[in-house]
Amino acid sequence: MTIADAADAPAAFTVMTPRFSRADITALLRERYGIEGDVWPLASERDLTMGVEASDGRRFVLKIANSAEDPAVVRFQNAAFLHIAHVAPTLPVSRVVETLEEESEFAAFADGREHMVRLLTYLPGDVLANVERTATQVTAIGRLLGELSLALSTFSHPVPGDEILWDMQRAAKLLPLAGSISSPDLRRQVEAILDRFAAEIAPRQASLERQIVHNDFNPSNLLVAADEPGRIVGILDFGDMLEGPRIFDVAVACAYHVPAEGPPLGLAARLLLACHAVHPLAEDEIPLLFDLIATRHAMTIAISEWRAQRHPENAAYVLRNHANAARAIERFAALRREEAVAELEKACRLRA
Repeated sequence: MTIADAADAPAAFTVMTPRFSRADITALLRERYGIEGDVWPLASERDLTMGVEASDGRRFVLKIANSAEDPAVVRFQNAAFLHIAHVAPTLPVSRVVETLEEESEFAAFADGREHMVRLLTYLPGDVLANVERTATQVTAIGRLLGELSLALSTFSHPVPGDEILWDMQRAAKLLPLAGSISSPDLRRQVEAILDRFAAEIAPRQASLERQIVHNDFNPSNLLVAADEPGRIVGILDFGDMLEGPRIFDVAVACAYHVPAEGPPLGLAARLLLACHAVHPLAEDEIPLLFDLIATRHAMTIAISEWRAQRHPENAAYVLRNHANAARAIERFAALRREEAVAELEKACRLRA
């Protein structure tokens, strides 16, 4: 697939989010799960996600998939939740709630379109993106990413065939979207990063260590304890999960920890060390991280500006990481690649 214009992008990113009324949702909960209660909307990029508080005090998350989403994607995610519950029950991941008919998911209709619906247990906590970041938190994030990737390393399941726009393996295909970037200077930087990925990293992808990965381990998808912000108590949103190089997954997580001041790679190196200690990475892949982190930032700029232009009503949400990504690209441009690679290798004790 070549993402040259809107028609070429994955359909789940171009079709409107599901339109179910509050009455529709409460009826689904009552008829399918025997649950009466209140519901409220939660932020979501392409699906309809609702918080649920049952009359008995239990809390859940109802997820209604975009009509363009392959039902196999929902089954894939549910299978991952079930696997994690079996092999790593202490990981703070939602559990699948079955319907009265013991279904893990089912189809519902709105505006003549079919949507896959499922209910998950609710994870309490504060969204990490909304609290002040600390070095202790970043270490905890790295450790938790290592634990999750270790659990998923034994997960085997047919992977849906639909392409994911946020799949770094296809980053070079986002070059046409860079034309949507409003700043000429930023556009040139993004194009240069994506060109480097295509020339230097894409040819190596087949030889990299692979497994099923979360692919979106960012602060908006992590919860911390309200009374102990250094403790991570929830991992959210497995919607971008895929099979791919594990080093790419680590790069995604590191990308969200480039500070506005101080050493640009200091926090990323801390996260890397903690992750590597739990689930070691292939040592010859670690030098790729600097360019991979930059690639994630370039993807964020290209995708978010393109989507904001197509869906201005959702621009605030899709552009939420744009400023940080643009700043990170500027900070990375001031670094020497050799020194940056050496810093990341030192984090894993690969250099003195």
